[in-house]
Amino acid sequence: MRLLRDLIRTPEGAIGLGILAALVLVALFAPMLSPGDPLRIAGRALLPPFTDPAFPLGTDRLGRDVLAGIIHGTRTSLAVGLAAALAAIAIGLCVGLTAGFAGGLVDEGLMRVVDAFQIVPSFLLALAFVSVIGASVPVVVLAIALGAWADPARLTRAQVLSIRERDYVASARVIGMHPAEIAFREILPNALPPVLALSAIIVAAAILTEAALSFLGLGDPNVVTWGSMIAEGRNILRSSPSLSIIPGIALVVTVVGVYLFSEGLTKALGGRRLEP
Repeated sequence: MRLLRDLIRTPEGAIGLGILAALVLVALFAPMLSPGDPLRIAGRALLPPFTDPAFPLGTDRLGRDVLAGIIHGTRTSLAVGLAAALAAIAIGLCVGLTAGFAGGLVDEGLMRVVDAFQIVPSFLLALAFVSVIGASVPVVVLAIALGAWADPARLTRAQVLSIRERDYVASARVIGMHPAEIAFREILPNALPPVLALSAIIVAAAILTEAALSFLGLGDPNVVTWGSMIAEGRNILRSSPSLSIIPGIALVVTVVGVYLFSEGLTKALGGRRLEP
């Protein structure tokens, strides 16, 4: 609760949290806000926005409701972003904690693996992975996570290297606490705050990566996404620019909200001291 209060006190955190809360509500209640399949043909093709009360944002060239696509695309974008971030953070925490706590050859070997993943641009890695395995939401999530886990791993290792020399960790060793218990009870909780702040950035990057993959035709064709909507609209950009502009605005608002939330979370965590 204290962290939430500190977050809300920062302008960035309050705005970012408000945007994300609204998006989460839209994602959770998407079936109620827009019942049925958002990919179905619902009306006349290429209706301009704000000309038909039944289709406030118009229709695309196949007659699909643009508003329904935006609503259901919110669910897809947030689900992919959060799932990819959780997977990347989980992998990064395990690798970084093991490397920093074990040290020696284990640390050296794991860091070389981290370096290898950081050499390859994350988007190219995701692009190659999806191209080989196939386009589906789980594959996209895994592909994004594989390109994003290296940064949390390196940050976790740096935190662990600092924390493991503290007095309370030395005291835990003296009383005979098991190394795994020391790592997960004494070190990991105090290494989490900066990694949690980084997780918001990973969510934003994951949302952008998913949109880029969908724009290139490598997203799940059975799921509506903002990237696929932008790609659909580019073919008739001059005659119906709203088909690309509207999902583009939704994407920008989401990413800005996540980045503002990350800034607020970083400031809220900045003044907090590690627990002794």
